[in-house]
Amino acid sequence: MNPEKTLNIKIGSLEEVPGAAKDILAVAGSRRIITFSGSLGSGKTTIIKAICHILGASDTVTSPSFTIINEYRNPEGEPIYHIDLYRLKNILEAFDAGIEDYLNGDSYCFIEWPELIDQLLPADSLRVRIVPGHGEERIIKFE
Repeated sequence: MNPEKTLNIKIGSLEEVPGAAKDILAVAGSRRIITFSGSLGSGKTTIIKAICHILGASDTVTSPSFTIINEYRNPEGEPIYHIDLYRLKNILEAFDAGIEDYLNGDSYCFIEWPELIDQLLPADSLRVRIVPGHGEERIIKFE
């Protein structure tokens, strides 16, 4: 059974986000590139914050909408990268930001709005889509 094809994670409240973050890491296994797609306000950054917390990031995790790339550190000092490609206009700007270096490294790399660099992503990247459910509910789907 391929859990990415059968598993949907439902989040009904903010209290359920840490559990969903653990589930995403479990599905990811040894993969370090995880992309997050969804509409504005769908909860991409909120989920990434929870994942970084689970990984032990001591830094304050914030949206890299303006900086494009935020770097956090786990307790062992290893980097965790949080990339937001929303403001980039084309793939050349992604190259200028050094995206290939992050994709080819061994560190966790969480990418919001990955569609711009889809052809650069490793084939084994975990692709997460967050879609609205009923009310405040969010459904996390693996693609």
